[in-house]
Amino acid sequence: MKVLAEPAAGVKTAPRRLSIRDWPEGERPREKLLQSGPQALSDAELLALLIGSGCGGASAVDMGREMVGAGGGLAALASRNARELSRMKGIGDAAAARILAAFEIGRRTAGGCRGGRRKVRSPEDVVRWYGPLLRDLRREAFRVLLLDAANRILADRTVSEGTLNASLAHPREVFKPAVDHTAAAVILLHNHPSGEADPSAEDRAVTAQLAEAGRLMGIPVIDHVIVAGDRYFSFAKEGLIKP
Repeated sequence: MKVLAEPAAGVKTAPRRLSIRDWPEGERPREKLLQSGPQALSDAELLALLIGSGCGGASAVDMGREMVGAGGGLAALASRNARELSRMKGIGDAAAARILAAFEIGRRTAGGCRGGRRKVRSPEDVVRWYGPLLRDLRREAFRVLLLDAANRILADRTVSEGTLNASLAHPREVFKPAVDHTAAAVILLHNHPSGEADPSAEDRAVTAQLAEAGRLMGIPVIDHVIVAGDRYFSFAKEGLIKP
């Protein structure tokens, strides 16, 4: 915490925090980033740039530090929604929106799978491109990746959100976009917010149902990948699915 110099002897007053604009130039988050790059900033300083200004005598860096502590770190903050962020001390809707946008940009950049036809050569490719988009979600999201004959991604679609079961992942919902895009094959993809990568009995049943539907339609399911934090499970890699 930065405070002003002590007052003259005999004068009692509460110490007043310095505004960030009164800090030495090399310590201000914005100037520090411009001079040394974003990697030079702490988590609290990065958040401070998104928060914008302090509140109630606390600087934006103080508020960023409090957010990191109360939120359990940046990874935990990334899983919070707008309402939860805006309820944090000094964080309104505008700051919450900026913070959420920054996290989403980070996910999409880390995934790097949009805007081009990337060829899938292994489940590791799927995890590298889509893991950042799924691993912070607190609900299960079920996606289908649509592939051309060279295993390049044509598009991806979110089929359902919620605990995976046969009613949420109906073959009609999975294969309609595949037909629309004239896909040659599909990859199923969903996340486990629990962090447990092993498939449940329901996961196995849904995979078998969709693989059979794919065989009948001539659009094979070549894999089903489960993302669970930094871990993953591939049905194809484990020999549990055969096109």
